[in-house]
Amino acid sequence: MTVQTICSKGIFHGLPVFPDDVEGLTAIVTGANGISGTHMLRVLCESPKRWKKIYAVCRRPPHGEWPSQVEHVSMDLLQSPEKIAEQIHKRGMKADYTFFFAYIQPKPKEGESIWSAVDELVKVNTALLSNFLEGLAISKSVPRRVLLQLGAKYYGVHLGPSAVPQEESDERVHLEPNFYYPQEDCLRDFAQKHGIGWNITRPSWVPGAVPDAAMNLCLPLVIYATIQKHLGKPLEFHSDLNAWEANQTLSTAHLNCYLAEWAVLERHAKNESFNASDDCPFTWGKFWPRLAERFRVPWTGPSTDPSAFKEQETPYNPPPRGFGPPAKLRYRFTLTEWAKKPEVQQAWKELAEKYQLRDGSLGDVDRIFGFADAALGMSYPILFSTAKAKKLGFFGFVDSTESVFKVFQEFVDLKMVPPLP
Repeated sequence: MTVQTICSKGIFHGLPVFPDDVEGLTAIVTGANGISGTHMLRVLCESPKRWKKIYAVCRRPPHGEWPSQVEHVSMDLLQSPEKIAEQIHKRGMKADYTFFFAYIQPKPKEGESIWSAVDELVKVNTALLSNFLEGLAISKSVPRRVLLQLGAKYYGVHLGPSAVPQEESDERVHLEPNFYYPQEDCLRDFAQKHGIGWNITRPSWVPGAVPDAAMNLCLPLVIYATIQKHLGKPLEFHSDLNAWEANQTLSTAHLNCYLAEWAVLERHAKNESFNASDDCPFTWGKFWPRLAERFRVPWTGPSTDPSAFKEQETPYNPPPRGFGPPAKLRYRFTLTEWAKKPEVQQAWKELAEKYQLRDGSLGDVDRIFGFADAALGMSYPILFSTAKAKKLGFFGFVDSTESVFKVFQEFVDLKMVPPLP
């Protein structure tokens, strides 16, 4: 019989309790000013005895105040491994564990989806990881274990329906290039060559608040609700009944990082991949009325009139699951179109002026709202299995709705949206 102690921290439950003798560790966190990197720093900083030194690798310093054990290292991971090694050596960076969250999102061509620049995604993001790992090797700073965060696109969900539940042992989807696969191969080869361990985590839609909110589901949602309330209009769900009812796995950034910390410290988790999930069923149908209640505005659900929708079809037949038809995505309008309306732009200008917000204009609309449109219109499920992590002892859980509302408040604190009602 194995006895294990777990704890709760705020809204997060079932978290592992580590032995007291796990202490004095050092870590490198790359991409430390992104959603995941920022929350990894926060999780590690919760245990200063365990993590005595944390190198935050990113071009700009991570936002906010950080304790003394966090040292910012400005580093361009697209430079040569030799130059990276030189910086690592110069700064004396020796880490027991490395968490890799660095990511570059190439700009798509006009009118194409945010993930459409597939060849550039592969080229740039594989180079980020490869250069950094080789830099560690050249500087003789190879850690005990490296954790790499990938994501739900591993299962091809951006290309159409994949087999559910999504499990870590699922085969790769080879419908088009996917940078997750060469990154995974790169890490495994590096670990084998240097006799160290590796871990991979795969989150889905990631709630989390940071100033640069690319690929963020929560910011467009809170902006939409805020402006509709300001205009005296209801929250309209703009997709169809399938999207309303399909389970969508959310993967809260802070919980993902509790999983990442556990994965590198748990010896039985060595050389394993894990789905990162809130472990909480979530549908827009259940969330939408709660969102409206939180903002004290009326709401409308999906239209049942087929003629009300513009329709898109996912690009591959058969889709990633290998059988059945492509999925149909239906929209009465998109949030991207909504955000470009003059009355919406004017409303945001008024709100930004009144509350002295960080961004006075509603800019970069395609990038911010395109991500939410993809999530809200998904007519098929993302249903991550967490059986593998549980079998090895990770039971972390958060109520996804509570998490989203907490992230809304964090955007308020960052002066990116007005105070919540």
